[in-house]
Amino acid sequence: MFIDSVEITLASGDGGKGAVSFRREKHVPLGGPDGGDGGNGGDVIFVCDNNMHTLVNFKGKKLLHAKNGANGMGRNKNGKKGENLELIVPEGTQVIDAQSHEVLLDLTQQGQRELFLKGGKGGLGNTHFKHSTNQRPDYAQSGIKGQSRLVKLELKLIADVGLVGFPNVGKSTLISVLSNAKPEIANYEFTTLTPKLGLVDGDEYNSFIMADIPGIIKGASLGKGLGLTFLKHIERTSFLLFVLDPMREMSLKDQFIILRKELEQFSTQLVKRRLGIMISKSDSVNLSQDYAKQMALNLNELEDYLKQNNNPQSFFIKVSSLERTGLKELKFKLLEEIKALRDSCKNRVLV
Repeated sequence: MFIDSVEITLASGDGGKGAVSFRREKHVPLGGPDGGDGGNGGDVIFVCDNNMHTLVNFKGKKLLHAKNGANGMGRNKNGKKGENLELIVPEGTQVIDAQSHEVLLDLTQQGQRELFLKGGKGGLGNTHFKHSTNQRPDYAQSGIKGQSRLVKLELKLIADVGLVGFPNVGKSTLISVLSNAKPEIANYEFTTLTPKLGLVDGDEYNSFIMADIPGIIKGASLGKGLGLTFLKHIERTSFLLFVLDPMREMSLKDQFIILRKELEQFSTQLVKRRLGIMISKSDSVNLSQDYAKQMALNLNELEDYLKQNNNPQSFFIKVSSLERTGLKELKFKLLEEIKALRDSCKNRVLV
């Protein structure tokens, strides 16, 4: 089950109480105080793990609490520290304050560990309060309470290539033939109800992650269809591949314009991202001579629009996933783009 958003209360452990105790042994008349300290409460820690792909482990849970510290004991025995609460989440998980909507943590790197809530400090035992004017202190500190916070965990998938298109345009078929992903494929719209990630082997030394995002429709940025639920997953893709379907009643040009507009309305950063355009189901041009002519006009209209509007597409390619034509060329072009983006990121870090 794919779960990408949960609301939950997290709490760190309370500190244990310090002990009030006095040493009482035969032949030791002046034993004095020997109360130990309380243990510190457990911390709440987030751990990023790329073997996780969903927040399903948090489904149905309202409160998760680290362990409290143990109380101190006599003979100067300190209480045990409370066990930490380690929350393992997928790459791309954001921890957001449920009330202010402030992003508190952003977990994007494998192995990343972040202390979120510090456990309460344990109280001091009465042995700490002995001094010249008070040889028999009969009090100790209570432990400090832990912290508590209502948060929203949001998963935004991290991928190199994100597939953008209307429902049933061939995105699922494409990712199934290019990668190790096995999405459900059927001849009806909204077959894909959850994002799918697939690993694409580019060459002997390089590979990249491709994300199949559920189909976007006009008005998706306003919540129509699957709407905002999955548009957020495109935000963290490095490169966008627009998949346009010549079999739809809507022209290729109109498909591209509407998809770009929905992305822009959702995030102004998305329209600045590099993109490629793929015409799916290119085998359909063999259906009839008249259809082939109409297809050519449709393609010319789109190409003219792209030139006139200076769109930032890096390539334009026709592919048939069923007949396996154009797949090698597409993979090569995508790999070139990903390598260039990775190199530019390295250069920015070096600067």
